[in-house]
Amino acid sequence: MQGSSTTPSAESPIGRILIAAMVTGFLALLIAAATAGYALQQGNRHTDWVIHTYRVESVLTEVRRLVEQKETARRGYMLAGTRPFLDSFDQASAALAPRVAELRALTADNPNQRAPMAEVLRRLAALDAVQRMTNSLVDQGRGAEALRRFRGDSGLERVRRLRETFQTMAHEERRLLNLRDAEQSANRRMFSVVVVVAGLLLVLVTLISFLTVRRYTRELGESRDALSTLNATLEEQVTERTADLALANEEIQRFAYIVSHDLRSPLVNVMGFTAELSAAAQPLAELIDRAEAEAPQIVTEEARLAAREDLPEAIGFIRTSTAKMDRLINAILKLSREGRRVLAPEMIALDQLAEQITDAIRHVIDDRGVTVTIERPMPVIVSDRIALEQILSNLIENATKYRHPTRAAEVHISAEETRGRVIVAVRDNGRGIDPRDHQRIFDLFRRSGQQDQPGEGIGLAHVRALAYRLGGTISVESQLGEGATFFLSLPPSLSIESA
Repeated sequence: MQGSSTTPSAESPIGRILIAAMVTGFLALLIAAATAGYALQQGNRHTDWVIHTYRVESVLTEVRRLVEQKETARRGYMLAGTRPFLDSFDQASAALAPRVAELRALTADNPNQRAPMAEVLRRLAALDAVQRMTNSLVDQGRGAEALRRFRGDSGLERVRRLRETFQTMAHEERRLLNLRDAEQSANRRMFSVVVVVAGLLLVLVTLISFLTVRRYTRELGESRDALSTLNATLEEQVTERTADLALANEEIQRFAYIVSHDLRSPLVNVMGFTAELSAAAQPLAELIDRAEAEAPQIVTEEARLAAREDLPEAIGFIRTSTAKMDRLINAILKLSREGRRVLAPEMIALDQLAEQITDAIRHVIDDRGVTVTIERPMPVIVSDRIALEQILSNLIENATKYRHPTRAAEVHISAEETRGRVIVAVRDNGRGIDPRDHQRIFDLFRRSGQQDQPGEGIGLAHVRALAYRLGGTISVESQLGEGATFFLSLPPSLSIESA
């Protein structure tokens, strides 16, 4: 009896539920991981923008400080005319240019900052020109004129407008920072929602998996209880069914024996009367010959054809058919007798048995030009020698018979023990067997492919019957034009009870 599997398959409802739960959990984790990656990316992006904003504000503050320093130094130089104020002006001018360039680069990606930045550049250039003009007047000793131009030029108004422009740029950066803070808060909320949903899905998947496994465990326990109950009566059931099968098998064999035996009586009569008809046909033909010679007018064409052609041809057909019928009946009797023969298990070295069989048909092998290879070592089994010899003889002879027309025939015999069975393989490189005929070739009186070799379709049916009696099976793997391999699967040891 074949035991049932204790592992839920993907085709069972429990298997489908577990697979669906695992897929859902995996998708939840995948979505959570993707969301976490997106949130991390957005967080890094936000951090970069915050740093950028603070950098713009820092540079903007530095530019404002340097502008204020330049203006203060200019005024001090106009009032006092001392060198330190001019040095302070020159230092601020030198430091201001790179800071302005940096501020321009930092705000280049923001369209809202381009107009204020252009205004800053224009005002700084104009203010610098005025400042350097007043410093030049002071250097020339014309300080009073420098003060007068300063008051008339309204330098204080220039600086105030620059401060307003700087303030506008600072407000724009602060506005961007607030927008990015809002985006970051929205991303955090989205990430929190996704994590919560993924967590709920994982909890739900875990709960479903737990309930499913618990249900499966309960059903498994019930199945084991039922199996224990079944096993308790299994031996009795097997004994009863084996006895019924043996009785049915004996009945079939007895029926086959009786039918084939009873068929022989009318067949023998037909063959006997056919011989008498054949014997009677000769005097009749002689009579026709003498009548043609002595009185040709009394011999008709129909009588001449009947005596010389039709009657011998009919007798030949009858003989051919009765001979075939005789072979078929003998085959059925042989199968019936084999089924009634008591098997005698003994130790058999398969390589020695294969060698004995090939030696016995060596003349056939040599006549057909076949190369037979026996792979050694082979397992030693306990089985019925006569039945096993008949099986291998049939397989080896068939392998040498159905050759491929364009290549030298080769037959390879091997055997190995695997998973508690001994597998004997007989492989050839002949013309092969159509996959559609892999089963029918083992039926009685059924053959496959071109019928250019003698035979009645009995050998492989006999092989299968013997294999079953030995507790084994026979199968074939083949494609047309690619040879065939017959696999005989046997138990390592044949017991009398199973036989």
